[in-house]
Amino acid sequence: FITGAASGIGKATAKLLLEYGAKVFDFSLKDKLADDVSSESVASFNGDVGNEADVQEAFRLCAERFGPVDVLLNNAGLGIPTPDLAETDLATYERMVNTNMRGVFLCNREALRMMKPRQQGHILTLVSMAGQRTNPGAPLYCASKFGARGLSSGLADQVLKLGIKVTEVNPGPVDSNYWGDRQVAREKFLKPEDVARVIHFVLSQPDYVVIREINFDNMKFIAG
Repeated sequence: FITGAASGIGKATAKLLLEYGAKVFDFSLKDKLADDVSSESVASFNGDVGNEADVQEAFRLCAERFGPVDVLLNNAGLGIPTPDLAETDLATYERMVNTNMRGVFLCNREALRMMKPRQQGHILTLVSMAGQRTNPGAPLYCASKFGARGLSSGLADQVLKLGIKVTEVNPGPVDSNYWGDRQVAREKFLKPEDVARVIHFVLSQPDYVVIREINFDNMKFIAG
């Protein structure tokens, strides 16, 4: 079950996991992975991760098609620059929190309702390094990601004893639609496929190995 699998990191991850035999349910706000990838192992549903009814319907459809969720990747995210907090409206704050925190909570809750009875499963959240270091141009985005990180870390402590893994995936800047037409050094960024390979690595570990968080970056970005 991947949120935001119709584009970017979500799409790259879905395609890679399909190569390894996974069944992928795509829950995206718009567009559909199933329109781009024709496979019996792919199903899509359009909805808002911050809308409780949409989330519940997505998980119901996923279970109906493929059975209970084994893996949840909280990939959907929204980033809006807020370089001047004094001039930022409440709607901007609410949009980011709705996707980056409320959406993660709602999807985690529905996934856990399927994982806990079976005492197995893996929840991954694409927190990113924005959940560890602040950016003066995007304080609200960072705040929402710090919140997602806190939720992921606390949940890991809560469910590890039940056999459920929880992982924070923390890439540095990724060349994606997030940047829009901003002038940034994309050649120093990670590619969505790089993140997909890291996610596959985390998922491919033996049952007894849990990776609580994984941080990675493009060497060129770190070197400056």
